[in-house]
Amino acid sequence: ETFEMLIRVAENYTSTLFCNAYRNMAAEAAVHVQEFFTDVGLFLFGTDASTEEFVNRFFDTLFPVVYNHVINPGPTDISLEYAECLRAARRDIRPFGNIPRKAVGQMGRSLLPSRTFLQALNLGVEVINTTDHLRFSRECSRALLRMQYCPHCQGLTLSKPCLGYCLNIIRGCLADVAEVDLHWQGYIQALEELSGALSGAHGIEHVLLNFHSLVHDALVQARINGPELSEQVNKICGPPVRKPKQSPGCSFDQNKDNQVLKMFSRDSEQRLTNRRKEFIRHLRLYRAFYGGLADQLCANELAAADGLPCWNGEGLVQSYTHRVVGSGIKAQSANPEVKVKGTDPVISQIIDKLKHVIQV
Repeated sequence: ETFEMLIRVAENYTSTLFCNAYRNMAAEAAVHVQEFFTDVGLFLFGTDASTEEFVNRFFDTLFPVVYNHVINPGPTDISLEYAECLRAARRDIRPFGNIPRKAVGQMGRSLLPSRTFLQALNLGVEVINTTDHLRFSRECSRALLRMQYCPHCQGLTLSKPCLGYCLNIIRGCLADVAEVDLHWQGYIQALEELSGALSGAHGIEHVLLNFHSLVHDALVQARINGPELSEQVNKICGPPVRKPKQSPGCSFDQNKDNQVLKMFSRDSEQRLTNRRKEFIRHLRLYRAFYGGLADQLCANELAAADGLPCWNGEGLVQSYTHRVVGSGIKAQSANPEVKVKGTDPVISQIIDKLKHVIQV
Protein backbone atom coordinates (compact mmCIF):
# COMPACT_ATOMS: atom_id res chain seq x y z
CA GLU A 1 0.00 0.00 0.00
CA THR A 2 2.87 2.37 0.77
CA PHE A 3 4.43 1.65 -2.63
CA GLU A 4 1.06 2.25 -4.32
CA MET A 5 0.64 5.57 -2.49
CA LEU A 6 4.15 6.60 -3.52
CA ILE A 7 3.37 5.90 -7.20
CA ARG A 8 0.12 7.90 -6.97
CA VAL A 9 1.86 10.89 -5.40
CA ALA A 10 4.67 10.81 -7.99
CA GLU A 11 2.05 10.70 -10.78
CA ASN A 12 0.22 13.65 -9.20
CA TYR A 13 3.44 15.67 -8.97
CA THR A 14 4.07 15.10 -12.68
CA SER A 15 0.49 15.93 -13.71
CA THR A 16 0.64 19.08 -11.56
CA LEU A 17 3.78 20.17 -13.43
CA PHE A 18 1.83 20.16 -16.71
CA CYS A 19 -1.17 21.94 -15.15
CA ASN A 20 1.01 24.69 -13.70
CA ALA A 21 3.52 25.26 -16.49
CA TYR A 22 2.02 23.76 -19.68
CA ARG A 23 -1.71 24.07 -19.14
CA ASN A 24 -2.67 23.91 -22.82
CA MET A 25 -1.27 20.39 -23.20
CA ALA A 26 -1.93 19.12 -19.67
CA ALA A 27 -4.94 16.92 -20.58
CA GLU A 28 -3.08 15.19 -23.45
CA ALA A 29 0.08 14.73 -21.38
CA ALA A 30 -1.90 13.36 -18.39
CA VAL A 31 -2.84 10.25 -20.43
CA HIS A 32 0.85 9.47 -21.06
CA VAL A 33 1.82 10.29 -17.47
CA GLN A 34 -0.85 7.87 -16.23
CA GLU A 35 0.33 5.14 -18.62
CA PHE A 36 3.92 5.61 -17.46
CA PHE A 37 3.10 5.28 -13.76
CA THR A 38 0.84 2.29 -14.48
CA ASP A 39 3.90 0.67 -16.08
CA VAL A 40 5.97 1.57 -13.00
CA GLY A 41 3.39 -0.17 -10.78
CA LEU A 42 3.13 -3.24 -13.01
CA PHE A 43 6.92 -3.60 -13.03
CA LEU A 44 7.19 -3.19 -9.24
CA PHE A 45 4.50 -5.77 -8.54
CA GLY A 46 6.10 -8.39 -10.75
CA THR A 47 5.09 -8.01 -14.41
CA ASP A 48 7.81 -9.07 -16.81
CA ALA A 49 8.68 -5.69 -18.38
CA SER A 50 11.73 -3.59 -19.21
CA THR A 51 12.26 -0.25 -17.43
CA GLU A 52 14.20 1.01 -20.46
CA GLU A 53 11.28 0.14 -22.73
CA PHE A 54 8.55 1.94 -20.76
CA VAL A 55 10.67 5.02 -19.98
CA ASN A 56 11.46 5.40 -23.69
CA ARG A 57 7.80 4.77 -24.57
CA PHE A 58 6.80 7.66 -22.28
CA PHE A 59 9.19 10.11 -23.98
CA ASP A 60 8.21 8.76 -27.44
CA THR A 61 4.50 9.46 -26.80
CA LEU A 62 5.26 12.81 -25.12
CA PHE A 63 7.20 14.17 -28.10
CA PRO A 64 4.21 14.70 -30.48
CA VAL A 65 2.35 16.56 -27.68
CA VAL A 66 5.37 18.78 -26.97
CA TYR A 67 5.92 19.40 -30.69
CA ASN A 68 2.26 20.39 -31.16
CA HIS A 69 2.15 22.80 -28.21
CA VAL A 70 5.74 23.94 -27.51
CA ILE A 71 8.04 23.46 -30.51
CA ASN A 72 5.69 24.26 -33.39
CA PRO A 73 2.35 25.45 -31.97
CA GLY A 74 -0.37 26.35 -34.44
CA PRO A 75 -4.05 27.28 -34.59
CA THR A 76 -4.82 23.60 -35.31
CA ASP A 77 -3.53 20.22 -34.03
CA ILE A 78 -1.17 17.89 -35.90
CA SER A 79 -2.81 14.86 -37.53
CA LEU A 80 -2.64 11.37 -35.94
CA GLU A 81 -0.40 10.13 -38.80
CA TYR A 82 2.01 13.03 -38.31
CA ALA A 83 2.03 12.40 -34.53
CA GLU A 84 2.90 8.75 -35.21
CA CYS A 85 5.83 9.84 -37.42
CA LEU A 86 7.11 12.09 -34.61
CA ARG A 87 6.74 9.30 -32.05
CA ALA A 88 8.75 6.92 -34.24
CA ALA A 89 11.46 9.55 -34.91
CA ARG A 90 11.95 10.73 -31.30
CA ARG A 91 15.00 8.57 -30.56
CA ASP A 92 16.79 9.82 -33.70
CA ILE A 93 15.86 13.49 -33.23
CA ARG A 94 16.59 13.48 -29.46
CA PRO A 95 14.42 16.51 -28.61
CA PHE A 96 14.92 15.94 -24.86
CA GLY A 97 18.71 15.56 -25.02
CA ASN A 98 20.14 13.01 -22.59
CA ILE A 99 17.18 13.28 -20.13
CA PRO A 100 15.48 10.03 -21.30
CA ARG A 101 18.78 8.14 -20.89
CA LYS A 102 19.20 9.64 -17.41
CA ALA A 103 15.62 8.60 -16.55
CA VAL A 104 16.28 5.04 -17.81
CA GLY A 105 19.34 4.79 -15.54
CA GLN A 106 17.55 6.14 -12.49
CA MET A 107 14.46 3.96 -12.94
CA GLY A 108 16.52 0.80 -13.47
CA ARG A 109 18.65 1.43 -10.38
CA SER A 110 15.70 2.19 -8.11
CA LEU A 111 12.84 0.02 -9.40
CA LEU A 112 14.66 -3.32 -9.69
CA PRO A 113 15.84 -3.46 -6.03
CA SER A 114 12.37 -2.33 -4.89
CA ARG A 115 10.70 -5.02 -7.01
CA THR A 116 13.10 -7.62 -5.52
CA PHE A 117 12.30 -6.32 -2.01
CA LEU A 118 8.54 -6.76 -2.60
CA GLN A 119 9.05 -10.27 -4.05
CA ALA A 120 11.16 -11.15 -1.00
CA LEU A 121 8.45 -9.90 1.38
CA ASN A 122 5.87 -12.06 -0.39
CA LEU A 123 8.17 -15.07 0.00
CA GLY A 124 8.59 -14.27 3.71
CA VAL A 125 4.80 -14.42 4.10
CA GLU A 126 4.77 -17.77 2.26
CA VAL A 127 7.51 -19.20 4.54
CA ILE A 128 5.61 -18.15 7.68
CA ASN A 129 2.27 -19.48 6.40
CA THR A 130 3.84 -22.77 5.29
CA THR A 131 5.61 -23.44 8.59
CA ASP A 132 2.52 -22.31 10.50
CA HIS A 133 0.33 -24.98 8.91
CA LEU A 134 2.63 -28.02 8.81
CA ARG A 135 1.05 -31.39 9.47
CA PHE A 136 2.83 -33.38 12.17
CA SER A 137 3.74 -37.04 11.64
CA ARG A 138 1.96 -39.87 13.42
CA GLU A 139 5.13 -40.57 15.46
CA CYS A 140 5.26 -36.95 16.59
CA SER A 141 1.56 -36.93 17.55
CA ARG A 142 2.01 -40.07 19.66
CA ALA A 143 5.10 -38.66 21.37
CA LEU A 144 3.26 -35.40 22.18
CA LEU A 145 0.32 -37.40 23.56
CA ARG A 146 2.67 -39.45 25.77
CA MET A 147 4.41 -36.30 27.00
CA GLN A 148 1.32 -34.19 27.71
CA TYR A 149 -1.46 -36.59 28.69
CA CYS A 150 -0.07 -40.00 29.76
CA PRO A 151 0.86 -38.72 33.26
CA HIS A 152 -2.86 -37.89 33.74
CA CYS A 153 -3.63 -41.63 33.60
CA GLN A 154 -1.47 -42.05 36.71
CA GLY A 155 -3.21 -39.15 38.43
CA LEU A 156 -0.21 -36.86 37.89
CA THR A 157 -2.25 -33.93 36.60
CA LEU A 158 0.15 -31.22 37.79
CA SER A 159 3.43 -32.80 36.64
CA LYS A 160 5.37 -31.36 33.73
CA PRO A 161 7.80 -33.13 31.39
CA CYS A 162 11.55 -33.07 32.07
CA LEU A 163 13.39 -30.44 29.99
CA GLY A 164 15.55 -33.00 28.14
CA TYR A 165 12.51 -35.21 27.42
CA CYS A 166 10.55 -32.21 26.15
CA LEU A 167 13.47 -31.08 23.95
CA ASN A 168 13.82 -34.52 22.35
CA ILE A 169 10.12 -34.64 21.47
CA ILE A 170 9.71 -31.04 20.30
CA ARG A 171 13.02 -31.09 18.39
CA GLY A 172 11.85 -34.29 16.76
CA CYS A 173 8.48 -32.77 15.84
CA LEU A 174 10.08 -29.55 14.59
CA ALA A 175 13.08 -31.14 12.86
CA ASP A 176 11.77 -30.00 9.45
CA VAL A 177 11.20 -26.46 10.66
CA ALA A 178 14.73 -26.29 12.13
CA GLU A 179 16.09 -26.98 8.63
CA VAL A 180 14.67 -23.61 7.55
CA ASP A 181 16.74 -21.77 10.18
CA LEU A 182 20.03 -21.26 8.31
CA HIS A 183 18.25 -20.07 5.15
CA TRP A 184 15.86 -17.83 7.12
CA GLN A 185 18.86 -16.13 8.75
CA GLY A 186 20.45 -15.66 5.33
CA TYR A 187 17.16 -14.29 4.00
CA ILE A 188 16.88 -11.66 6.77
CA GLN A 189 20.52 -10.63 6.27
CA ALA A 190 19.91 -10.27 2.51
CA LEU A 191 16.79 -8.19 3.20
CA GLU A 192 18.82 -5.91 5.49
CA GLU A 193 21.49 -5.40 2.82
CA LEU A 194 18.87 -4.77 0.14
CA SER A 195 17.02 -2.32 2.37
CA GLY A 196 20.25 -0.34 2.81
CA ALA A 197 20.68 -0.15 -0.96
CA LEU A 198 17.14 1.25 -1.37
CA SER A 199 17.90 4.46 0.53
CA GLY A 200 19.34 7.79 -0.63
CA ALA A 201 19.60 9.22 -4.14
CA HIS A 202 18.99 5.84 -5.80
CA GLY A 203 16.01 5.01 -3.56
CA ILE A 204 12.62 4.60 -5.22
CA GLU A 205 11.12 7.37 -3.09
CA HIS A 206 13.68 9.94 -4.24
CA VAL A 207 13.62 8.85 -7.90
CA LEU A 208 9.82 8.70 -8.34
CA LEU A 209 9.06 11.90 -6.41
CA ASN A 210 11.66 13.77 -8.49
CA PHE A 211 10.63 12.34 -11.86
CA HIS A 212 8.57 15.50 -12.52
CA SER A 213 11.75 17.62 -12.37
CA LEU A 214 13.37 15.40 -15.03
CA VAL A 215 10.27 15.89 -17.21
CA HIS A 216 10.51 19.65 -16.60
CA ASP A 217 14.18 19.67 -17.72
CA ALA A 218 13.23 17.67 -20.83
CA LEU A 219 10.49 20.18 -21.76
CA VAL A 220 12.82 23.17 -21.21
CA GLN A 221 15.43 21.55 -23.45
CA ALA A 222 12.83 20.96 -26.20
CA ARG A 223 11.67 24.58 -25.99
CA ILE A 224 15.20 26.03 -26.16
CA ASN A 225 16.12 23.86 -29.18
CA GLY A 226 12.72 24.44 -30.87
CA PRO A 227 13.86 25.96 -34.22
CA GLU A 228 16.58 23.37 -34.71
CA LEU A 229 14.16 20.55 -33.84
CA SER A 230 11.57 21.89 -36.31
CA GLU A 231 14.14 21.62 -39.11
CA GLN A 232 15.00 18.04 -38.17
CA VAL A 233 11.30 17.11 -37.99
CA ASN A 234 10.66 18.64 -41.43
CA LYS A 235 13.47 16.52 -42.90
CA ILE A 236 12.09 13.27 -41.44
CA CYS A 237 8.29 13.80 -41.32
CA GLY A 238 7.78 16.73 -43.72
CA PRO A 239 5.87 19.91 -42.84
CA PRO A 240 3.15 19.47 -40.19
CA VAL A 241 -0.17 18.05 -41.36
CA ARG A 242 -2.90 19.62 -39.23
CA LYS A 243 -6.53 19.00 -38.24
CA PRO A 244 -9.10 21.09 -36.29
CA LYS A 245 -7.97 21.86 -32.74
CA GLN A 246 -9.42 19.63 -30.01
CA SER A 247 -7.01 20.08 -27.09
CA PRO A 248 -8.93 20.59 -23.85
CA GLY A 249 -7.29 22.47 -20.97
CA CYS A 250 -6.19 21.04 -17.66
CA SER A 251 -8.77 18.63 -16.25
CA PHE A 252 -6.69 17.58 -13.27
CA ASP A 253 -8.25 17.98 -9.82
CA GLN A 254 -5.47 19.84 -8.04
CA ASN A 255 -7.38 20.35 -4.79
CA LYS A 256 -7.86 16.63 -4.36
CA ASP A 257 -4.24 16.10 -5.37
CA ASN A 258 -2.90 18.63 -2.86
CA GLN A 259 -4.77 16.89 -0.01
CA VAL A 260 -3.08 13.60 -0.92
CA LEU A 261 0.33 15.29 -1.13
CA LYS A 262 -0.12 17.00 2.23
CA MET A 263 -1.19 13.72 3.84
CA PHE A 264 1.82 11.93 2.38
CA SER A 265 4.28 14.67 3.35
CA ARG A 266 2.85 15.43 6.80
CA ASP A 267 2.78 11.86 8.04
CA SER A 268 6.52 11.32 7.74
CA GLU A 269 6.42 8.09 9.78
CA GLN A 270 4.38 6.54 6.99
CA ARG A 271 7.10 7.34 4.46
CA LEU A 272 8.55 4.32 2.72
CA THR A 273 12.12 4.62 4.02
CA ASN A 274 11.06 4.91 7.67
CA ARG A 275 8.57 2.06 7.41
CA ARG A 276 11.14 -0.17 5.76
CA LYS A 277 13.79 0.54 8.43
CA GLU A 278 11.29 -0.07 11.22
CA PHE A 279 10.17 -3.33 9.60
CA ILE A 280 13.75 -4.61 9.23
CA ARG A 281 14.49 -3.66 12.86
CA HIS A 282 11.53 -5.78 14.03
CA LEU A 283 12.39 -8.66 11.73
CA ARG A 284 15.97 -8.79 13.06
CA LEU A 285 14.57 -9.92 16.44
CA TYR A 286 13.30 -13.11 14.76
CA ARG A 287 16.49 -13.99 12.89
CA ALA A 288 17.01 -17.21 14.90
CA PHE A 289 13.28 -17.95 15.33
CA TYR A 290 13.20 -21.33 13.54
CA GLY A 291 16.41 -22.66 15.12
CA GLY A 292 15.39 -21.80 18.67
CA LEU A 293 11.68 -22.59 18.52
CA ALA A 294 11.83 -25.99 20.31
CA ASP A 295 14.04 -24.57 23.09
CA GLN A 296 11.70 -21.60 23.56
CA LEU A 297 8.62 -23.81 23.78
CA CYS A 298 10.12 -26.20 26.30
CA ALA A 299 11.93 -23.66 28.49
CA ASN A 300 9.14 -21.07 28.58
CA GLU A 301 5.95 -23.13 28.54
CA LEU A 302 6.07 -26.92 28.55
CA ALA A 303 8.87 -28.32 30.73
CA ALA A 304 9.26 -28.50 34.52
CA ALA A 305 11.56 -26.01 36.23
CA ASP A 306 15.06 -27.14 37.28
CA GLY A 307 15.19 -29.23 40.47
CA LEU A 308 11.50 -30.24 40.41
CA PRO A 309 10.36 -33.85 39.86
CA CYS A 310 9.40 -34.29 36.19
CA TRP A 311 7.74 -36.74 33.80
CA ASN A 312 10.11 -38.77 31.59
CA GLY A 313 7.46 -40.68 29.60
CA GLU A 314 7.08 -43.48 32.15
CA GLY A 315 7.01 -41.93 35.58
CA LEU A 316 8.10 -39.08 37.84
CA VAL A 317 11.89 -38.77 38.15
CA GLN A 318 14.38 -36.26 39.54
CA SER A 319 16.16 -35.88 36.18
CA TYR A 320 16.01 -37.15 32.57
CA THR A 321 18.77 -39.66 31.86
CA HIS A 322 18.51 -40.25 28.07
CA ARG A 323 20.67 -38.44 25.57
CA VAL A 324 19.29 -35.06 24.39
CA VAL A 325 19.66 -34.62 20.61
CA GLY A 326 20.31 -31.38 18.70
CA SER A 327 18.01 -29.59 16.26
CA GLY A 328 17.50 -30.48 12.59
CA ILE A 329 16.93 -33.67 10.59
CA LYS A 330 20.46 -35.18 10.89
CA ALA A 331 20.50 -34.99 14.69
CA GLN A 332 17.24 -36.99 14.95
CA SER A 333 18.78 -40.36 14.03
CA ALA A 334 19.83 -40.59 17.70
CA ASN A 335 16.49 -39.34 19.12
CA PRO A 336 15.28 -41.85 21.76
CA GLU A 337 11.70 -40.48 21.83
CA VAL A 338 10.62 -39.76 18.22
CA LYS A 339 11.43 -41.48 14.92
CA VAL A 340 11.96 -38.83 12.22
CA LYS A 341 12.02 -39.60 8.52
CA GLY A 342 13.53 -37.35 5.79
CA THR A 343 12.74 -33.69 5.19
CA ASP A 344 9.16 -32.79 4.29
CA PRO A 345 8.98 -31.95 0.53
CA VAL A 346 7.02 -28.77 1.35
CA ILE A 347 9.90 -27.59 3.57
CA SER A 348 12.46 -28.51 0.88
CA GLN A 349 10.48 -26.38 -1.55
CA ILE A 350 10.45 -23.24 0.63
CA ILE A 351 14.18 -23.73 1.40
CA ASP A 352 14.84 -23.74 -2.37
CA LYS A 353 12.77 -20.55 -2.72
CA LEU A 354 14.72 -18.87 0.10
CA LYS A 355 18.02 -19.86 -1.54
CA HIS A 356 16.80 -18.41 -4.83
CA VAL A 357 15.61 -15.08 -3.39
CA ILE A 358 18.90 -14.69 -1.44
CA GLN A 359 20.76 -15.21 -4.73
CA VAL A 360 18.55 -12.63 -6.49
